[in-house]
Amino acid sequence: MPIYGKARPVEDGLKAKSGGRGSIGEEWWSRRFIDVLESFADRGRLTRGRTYARKGQVVELRIDAYEVTARVQGSEPEPYDVSIGIDPIRDTVWESIEEALASQAVFRARLLAGEMPPEIEDVFAIFGVSLFPQSSADMHLMCSCPDWGDPCKHTAAVLYLLAEAFDDDPFLILAWHGRTKDDLLAGLRRLEPAQVDPLEIEETPLAERMDDFWAPAVVRDRPPAPPIPPGLLLRLLDPPKVKVRRRDLVDVLKPAYETLPVLEQPE
Repeated sequence: MPIYGKARPVEDGLKAKSGGRGSIGEEWWSRRFIDVLESFADRGRLTRGRTYARKGQVVELRIDAYEVTARVQGSEPEPYDVSIGIDPIRDTVWESIEEALASQAVFRARLLAGEMPPEIEDVFAIFGVSLFPQSSADMHLMCSCPDWGDPCKHTAAVLYLLAEAFDDDPFLILAWHGRTKDDLLAGLRRLEPAQVDPLEIEETPLAERMDDFWAPAVVRDRPPAPPIPPGLLLRLLDPPKVKVRRRDLVDVLKPAYETLPVLEQPE
């Protein structure tokens, strides 16, 4: 007979790296995800979910486009099935996001280097898309357990382990949104302006190119560059080791920058 309310022990389950007490998630993107989760979820269920995550009660976790699926061992003999879905991003919107990322050297360089720049959130926001769920309404949480909590402790355990997976590989966030790392980087390389080696340009006598010389120049249309968020500079530069009344200088300046209007880039 199962002991209801007490989870059955699991061998070789997926355990949170944080081990005992303390926060889960180290990088800015995983902490951002956890902060959103903890802003709307029931504290009691979150506490039990963290315990499940640290004990290794999650026996399976899979991240696919727009859906995370998992199995979590509770008090019943069979693990519960958990699904965490998000709304898909239209292909046309993804194309616009990729063009915006490719148009900025800092985005392209950091992403190609395997980094997740904090300002990428602003790029998604420009096109009306949130990189991270903002509330429980932005996620479709389902669990086969009888608890109607939103989330229940089993789903909370999966969400905490999902944050740690993001810690290890930030591109899993984008894969959850329908773009794998390989797809995104291939798109950025494809959109990168071609670099022409002047030594490889074939020399042609001027007399043979007179028609081309007097022909009107053809100017290609370029998509407008996305506006620059006012606080972008603060996030791009390494913060100075200066404190104002024990607060980091960036934290002090941030409210002032946020009051500035969004800057439109020149055409």
